Amino acid sequence: MKAIELSTCFITKDVDACREFYQCHLSAQAVFDCGWYVNLRISGHGPSIQFMQPQGEMPAFNGAGIMLNFKVDDVDSEHARLMGEGLQTAMPLDDHPWGDRGFSVIDPIGNSVYIYSDREPSDEFK
Repeated sequence: MKAIELSTCFITKDVDACREFYQCHLSAQAVFDCGWYVNLRISGHGPSIQFMQPQGEMPAFNGAGIMLNFKVDDVDSEHARLMGEGLQTAMPLDDHPWGDRGFSVIDPIGNSVYIYSDREPSDEFK
């Protein structure tokens, strides 16, 4: 297989809440939206993420164990912006010895959204 692109689609009954969260807080734009399915592109030309209402007997995603990692240029300004928009952190902004500074918030269906910038790793992680 020679993959051209990889994207993630979450099966959820909360498509509207997810669309609003990613558009409002993470600069997503709808590439395709038919109501029950939306394809969102992050930051204009960035990666995409999809949300789809269950079709037929499809099970809905239960929100357990997924972390979406967003690397940004300035994590401190993103943290200030998102806290100013009323989001609560699930993991506080901190420097991590593995070589990043980051924090996380939770999206409407329980995904951890980790936002970070690179930092010099500690000696144990070099």
